[in-house]
Amino acid sequence: MKYIAIMGFGVVGSGVAEVLAMNEDKIAKHVGDKVKVKYILDLRDFPGSPFESLVTHDADEVFNDPEVKVMVETIGGARIAYEYTKRALSLGKSVVTSNKELVATHGPELMELARKNNCIYLYEAAVGGGIPIIRPLHRCLAANRVVRIAGIVNGTTNYILTNMRDNGVSYEEALKQAQANGYAEANPTADVEGIDAQRKLSILSSIALDGTYVAPAEINTVGISALSLDDIEFAGKIGCKVKLLAVFNNGDEGSSCYVAPHFVRSSSVLYPVEDVFNAIVVEGNALGEAMFYGQGAGKLPTASAVVGDILEAVMPVEAGAYAHNWSVPSNEGRVTLPYEKAASKIVVRAPLAAADDVKAAFASYETEVALDDGEFALFVRGIVNGDIETKVSGIQGAKWMHMYE
Repeated sequence: MKYIAIMGFGVVGSGVAEVLAMNEDKIAKHVGDKVKVKYILDLRDFPGSPFESLVTHDADEVFNDPEVKVMVETIGGARIAYEYTKRALSLGKSVVTSNKELVATHGPELMELARKNNCIYLYEAAVGGGIPIIRPLHRCLAANRVVRIAGIVNGTTNYILTNMRDNGVSYEEALKQAQANGYAEANPTADVEGIDAQRKLSILSSIALDGTYVAPAEINTVGISALSLDDIEFAGKIGCKVKLLAVFNNGDEGSSCYVAPHFVRSSSVLYPVEDVFNAIVVEGNALGEAMFYGQGAGKLPTASAVVGDILEAVMPVEAGAYAHNWSVPSNEGRVTLPYEKAASKIVVRAPLAAADDVKAAFASYETEVALDDGEFALFVRGIVNGDIETKVSGIQGAKWMHMYE
């Protein structure tokens, strides 16, 4: 028998217990033994739950049980979850998590702690919910130099933008509907300001750079709260949709990453990704492009990814078999290029009367031009981000947004 403990019995934690029970026979066949939840550690009681007899409020009881080899951290946040994760790893207990904040903030420390104590720290569910992306990046694509990652990694913002476009509602109204449907928290800041996507991009970028840690603070992040219905409608006029994308580029001049709204062209594989669905495009120098698509959140989809990691963790740990180790630069400096020095594709939008000013400001770049309803749109390639704000701010009525093709 393989015993595990679940720390935090919220949406994901309860989903983990359900998946383990629902697929008990299949899991036992895969592992070669039964995998059982021995404890559920939570401050609350859960009367009526089929798992209520497993609930304990005594952390010492859980951590001091030698039969429990794997701890599932679904507490969330980076305070209690951090302390409990450190404690478990220090005792040689492997930890499986869906907590992107904790991984993005303390990943290097926790992975090193796991290595020192001959256990593992796994976090497949931290990005993309039920979509397998961490393991493919770490293992299946290890022979590639990752050239680019671009993804819709936050279902809340994608739902809001879809609702604005399809139903012609304002950002504020779309957000209220997302909250009413359970897609957005009462305090939606982490989602709508791009912080959630920033943390996920930190994780993806660190893996893409072979374990060189990219801290969330390095990632320039702009959310969707300043977008208007007018922006969404304008996107349709130029054959695009607006999506909040997390982008990692790894060019000859260096790597860069940022989170921002983008005009996404109809030719892109990300164009039809709607509602709460996520999609992540990975480009490798040998593979070319591959897209990972599915439900990026939700009880059972996320639990599916967590349980996949549990099955990995309950197997014997072989040296280097799953070495998720991230290194922090010795000078604690940046790993990626500053945002203002990274190349980008953009669309500049301005009143038709300002067309000559826009053309003059961006005359040295390869461009395409579109005219529509008294507005002028300039598609600019190869622009350095540091130039954009200066140039656009000097043109009356002009705005700009990133472009993804």
